[in-house]
Amino acid sequence: MTDREKNRFSARAARYARVGANVGGVAAKIAATRFFGLTLDRGKNASELAAALGGLKGPIMKVAQLMATIPDALPPEYAAELAKLQSEAPPMGWAFVKRRMMAELGAGWQEKFAEFEHQPAAAASLGQVHRARATDGARLAVKLQYPDMQSAVEADLQQLDWLFAIHRRMDPVIDTTEAAKEIAARIREELDYRREAKHAALYAQMLKGAGIVRVPAVWPELSTGRLLTLDWLDGTKLLAHKNAALEQRNRIGQAMFTAWWFPFSRFGVIHGDPHLGNYTVFDDAGTVGGINLLDYGCVRIFPPKFVGGVVDLYNGLLHGDDERVVHAYETWGFKGLSREVIDILNIWAKFIYGPLLDDRERTIADGVKPGEYGRREAFRVHQALKAQTPVRVPREFVFMDRAAIGLGGVFLHLDARLNYYRLFNEAIEKFSIAKVAKRQSAALAKVGLAEAA
Repeated sequence: MTDREKNRFSARAARYARVGANVGGVAAKIAATRFFGLTLDRGKNASELAAALGGLKGPIMKVAQLMATIPDALPPEYAAELAKLQSEAPPMGWAFVKRRMMAELGAGWQEKFAEFEHQPAAAASLGQVHRARATDGARLAVKLQYPDMQSAVEADLQQLDWLFAIHRRMDPVIDTTEAAKEIAARIREELDYRREAKHAALYAQMLKGAGIVRVPAVWPELSTGRLLTLDWLDGTKLLAHKNAALEQRNRIGQAMFTAWWFPFSRFGVIHGDPHLGNYTVFDDAGTVGGINLLDYGCVRIFPPKFVGGVVDLYNGLLHGDDERVVHAYETWGFKGLSREVIDILNIWAKFIYGPLLDDRERTIADGVKPGEYGRREAFRVHQALKAQTPVRVPREFVFMDRAAIGLGGVFLHLDARLNYYRLFNEAIEKFSIAKVAKRQSAALAKVGLAEAA
């Protein structure tokens, strides 16, 4: 074992110990409470878990936040606490940044930039972003990964079972085995900035001609596996437009819909992290022009047949075709579905698809607050499933569902009023699985990405 390997092993071992002690302590307390027949204070335990995770920062925060957005992955008390966590990590100081940049671009790295700001413009769970200028004057966003993130991620993913173990002790009704696999796969992908560069190039292709959504260009000569340099796109925070005129809020909403549904319905690709910080709003002659799509770490490529299942479920619900609805669930990977379970899944499906089935201008969910989007329906599903055999959620469903919930929350923040039925039917016009497969294959080949399994 080399010195570098030993250091990584030591870092990972230390991480195991910290995460395991913090999260495991909460899980052990829950187990002991159950063993002695005491009443479990779920609210207090949820606060303790959030406090344990909040002190760790890094990838485990991202895992926790992902789980908080997946209905019934955790009890509601835990989801509410985890949703409060901020994925802001302490930024690296300038001396550390210089060493990291030299490791990625070599000793003369500063000569490759005309300017490079010392303070980061943003800091998150896996890395931080610096403003810079290229030697030709172009403005850049330089995303630099924190050191030893691979060890931190692997250590944290090993502890993911602790979080799911907590759920198993709280009378679960959904088998989250596949959800855990999916979360782990996507987190690992986020460490690969070369892959993220390809994702950005893919979105530039898919949204070519959609002036309402801007995608930054990649600078390959200033990028590595742990360093990603993109065009800097000027914009204002999305929530700064909450009180704008309805016409402007609707334009932002339409841009969000385009950025999400168009790539999915035509290419089988979604942006799986609908965090408000991943979008900014750009101006066009003094008014809202559309959105900048900024982050491409969490992108999910689906088999074309999965997209077919989404369209089948929509048409099945629209026309009352139960056979088509069941076929859609089975296409997604749900197995052994009874009539009772199908009816329960339809509660959630009708909630997600509701705005798309209603041919009128409306909000995404009338009378619902942004932070409450989907909670009531998730509770109904949970209660109804208690009498059934645990349902295993297919892994491909996880980020599809998460993105839909996140997108709905954005629409609610904006109070956008759109005809979602018309927008969706425009997106799936002349849909066929064969067309999706052909478009996807060509687009992925062009940027050097593999097709979904």
